[in-house]
Amino acid sequence: MALLTLAEAKQQLDIETTAHDGELQLYVDALAPVVEGYIGPVENRVVTETIASHGASLALRQTPVVSLTSVVPVLDGGAALDVATLAVDTVTGVITRRDRSHFTAGPWAVAYVAGRGGVPATVKLAAAILLQHLWRTQYGAARGAVGGGDDYSVTEPVIGFGYAVPNRVLQLLEPYKTPPAVA
Repeated sequence: MALLTLAEAKQQLDIETTAHDGELQLYVDALAPVVEGYIGPVENRVVTETIASHGASLALRQTPVVSLTSVVPVLDGGAALDVATLAVDTVTGVITRRDRSHFTAGPWAVAYVAGRGGVPATVKLAAAILLQHLWRTQYGAARGAVGGGDDYSVTEPVIGFGYAVPNRVLQLLEPYKTPPAVA
């Protein structure tokens, strides 16, 4: 499931023809990396990463975590861990051993599923507003929302972000923001 379909994008922009479908699809495809840069994966996806840790925990880079698939040492001589013996904080992505022992024989190749399983309505709305804002930079106010001088105005930068991502999009994404990275 995409953040927005082409049909949803056309509905948001009040476009009834197919004349701009190719160009509009490019805009639709560009939404996910921007939104996921703030809130992490939306659609469930399999992730494999190598984590160099010999301490009490492993920290995954992509959250939220849906499930842990495997934890295997990268170097020869170690044994794969039984994921049933591990606890994962699905919000922060921190993995610990249930017996409180440390991870030794690393680095570790960790396979897991990250994402939300679907697109929350608020995230879909944020994506639609972002699409409308970006489309307006291409075609001006005639095809965007009525207004100006706010964060839809392509000539008024949003402090700290230029004008690529409007404040209203950031505010909608706020409840879904990823937690700070764990060192």
